[in-house]
Amino acid sequence: MKCHRLAPVIGLLLYAASAWGRGSFTIEDIRVEGLQRISVGTVFNYLPVKVGDQFDPKQSAEVIKALFKTGFFKDVRLEQEGNTLVVVVEERPSIASISIEGNKDIGTDDLKKALKGVGLSEGKVFDRQILDKVEQELRRQYYSRGKYGLKITSEVKDLPRNRVAIEIKISEGRVAKIKQINIVGNNKFSDKELLQEFELSTGNLLSFYTKDDQYSKQKLSADLERLRSFYLDRGYINFQIESTQVSITPDKKEIYITINVKEGDVYKVSDVKLTGKLIVPPAELTPLVQIGPEDIFSRKLATESSKAIADRLGDEGYIFANVNMVPDINEAQKTVAITFFVDPGKQVYVRRINFHGNTKTRDEVLRREMRQMEAAWASSSKIERSKTRLDRLGYFQEVNVETPAVPGTTDQIDVNYNVVEKPSGNIMAGVGYSQVQGIIINASVSQDNVFGTGKRINFTFNNSYVNTIYRIGYFNPYTTLDGVSSGFDLAYRKTNAQNMNLASYNTDVFSAGGNLGIPLNEFDSLRFNLDYNHTKLKQTVNSSQEVADFITRNGDKFNYLTLAAGWVHDSLNRAIFPTEGGAQRFSVLGTLPFSDLNFYKASIKLQQYFPLAKDFTLMVMGEVAYGDGYKGTSTLPFFENYFAGGPQSVRGFLANTLGPRTRPNQVTGNGGDLPLGGSSKLVGTAEILFPVPFLHDSKSVRLGGFVDVGNVYCGAFKTASPDTPDCFYPSRGSFVRYSVGISARWLSPFGALSVSIAEPLNAEKGDKTQPFQFSFGSGF
Repeated sequence: MKCHRLAPVIGLLLYAASAWGRGSFTIEDIRVEGLQRISVGTVFNYLPVKVGDQFDPKQSAEVIKALFKTGFFKDVRLEQEGNTLVVVVEERPSIASISIEGNKDIGTDDLKKALKGVGLSEGKVFDRQILDKVEQELRRQYYSRGKYGLKITSEVKDLPRNRVAIEIKISEGRVAKIKQINIVGNNKFSDKELLQEFELSTGNLLSFYTKDDQYSKQKLSADLERLRSFYLDRGYINFQIESTQVSITPDKKEIYITINVKEGDVYKVSDVKLTGKLIVPPAELTPLVQIGPEDIFSRKLATESSKAIADRLGDEGYIFANVNMVPDINEAQKTVAITFFVDPGKQVYVRRINFHGNTKTRDEVLRREMRQMEAAWASSSKIERSKTRLDRLGYFQEVNVETPAVPGTTDQIDVNYNVVEKPSGNIMAGVGYSQVQGIIINASVSQDNVFGTGKRINFTFNNSYVNTIYRIGYFNPYTTLDGVSSGFDLAYRKTNAQNMNLASYNTDVFSAGGNLGIPLNEFDSLRFNLDYNHTKLKQTVNSSQEVADFITRNGDKFNYLTLAAGWVHDSLNRAIFPTEGGAQRFSVLGTLPFSDLNFYKASIKLQQYFPLAKDFTLMVMGEVAYGDGYKGTSTLPFFENYFAGGPQSVRGFLANTLGPRTRPNQVTGNGGDLPLGGSSKLVGTAEILFPVPFLHDSKSVRLGGFVDVGNVYCGAFKTASPDTPDCFYPSRGSFVRYSVGISARWLSPFGALSVSIAEPLNAEKGDKTQPFQFSFGSGF
């Protein structure tokens, strides 16, 4: 308690001691005087005496302390009238209003929320001590943001009816920038090499986003640990950080950091041993040790070895295994002998697997994704894999797992999965716009998790400048308990190709088909599709020679049955916005020999995600595809061609415009030099993905910087074949097109939105470019 609060209490105690000189008495009544807002009952709740008690003058100190401790009163005194105890109080004022001025870096609502958390809000009792604490906390918040020129003034104004108004005025000042970071004592490594390990820096072009030039005590502590790890991972086992000095200029605008280090000598590993209760045969554990004799000592490799051994024991039910790396340092020979001491603990098994938060999705849908079974030995990898499979369903915003021990046991745990469901259904009707399709009138009903069963149904109507589509579909991911999936689709599509930036022709297509998926193992599966297509091809006055020749040879109505088979290897950690793992797909499709058209198509698509740092991911994608005709069909039908350019392939180029071009119609002279697509395709992307800066919840938004490459070709990847009758490709420079740019992806409540700004790097004369592009409703 501060002095200004202690003084009146001491005085009151002295007063109380003198006021009870007449001795003790039996309390027949208690009267409270001076109350304004606080009820009498509240005072009685805190009084340590009651009617009927024998009151002794020595108890006065206890009563006064009890009432002062409530924080409601700034003055308390006790009086006696006969056998009545009179409690006279003076209430502290209440807070009528709180105003904050001058804050820019921290929002007013955020500040008021923080003030409310420490008891300083409108309607509360005012306590000057709390206001002092608030000022200290504000300084701490601003100092952590590098604003050391901060000035805070607080004014408390008295108002009628025992109220006060609090005014907090903030002058934030400028952010203090790190001017210099010096490392003293480093002889083996340069300052530049060491400072690359630091999060803090003296500033660069990205500092406005990373804030790495703003000093923070927490960031400096983390950087010092990185510096220590840097040396320990390179054999400097006796490395020490002897001191750290942080100084700020008098104007509080610049900060200088000096770090004094002692490097020591490099130590090599002389021997590596495994000891303790190994459980698993040493022959299985030895390959997990990543460091061996004659290697330079590395704490990182030693730690990773300990974790790998512990994880291996966790697969045997010893999920609480403890593997300690014990170094034995020989200072004379500059060597270290490493002993991994294994303490497996008790083998535990899973009592129950529980799910929480799945208000709609049935337990059986979650339980069939489990790789860890109840009543079986616990396995760390199976528990984590089960979590990943729940994430990959796409039904949940978040999935967490806990493994608490069962009370009263030493060999049992429960596995609790906590999920946060997201809407998996969509009912939509409206009008939209697309760069490629123009105005779109659409209506759709889709449900990825109908009635919580995991089954998917959809009905879609779409009427745009390009397409009129009616589609109904059904998919069951678990037709059998073994995970065999099946489904069907019925669709009618009417397309105006010229409005898709392609050659001029129209198609009416009715299709019906079924699909089957067979899992091979945890990551691999086979997919089969059998589809019937009835296609009607229509010429227009602007149709090219390729369209006219195809109809002359093959007619304009086709019935064909396609059989497709594919292999998928999918190790992505999430269905949406993955951050690690990959997906590899190989598929072949061909029409059956008795069809009106005979052709085949094959493609390989590889996609991989590499975690780079916290919240930063590298995505690499590549696709190669080829198609051709067989039997009586000389080439791949042009309406089955591959296309490139646009939001889904090489961004920065107008959608579908890369590759071969049409020749003018020999009769009308129309339809020349329009994109036709190609029978082979090559595209690739490398993209750095990261969250939106300053956005607290960025799970539905992601930014990226990318390089795209790709093109489509005549035949077997030919770029110039003007003599080919069915594929005219004037010489147009490079084998592939390149572009660079930035992207944004948002899983909005109305669908997935993708936006990109790209700059083509090698556009040739005649290429159609489009720097700004977006797509809505497509998956990514």
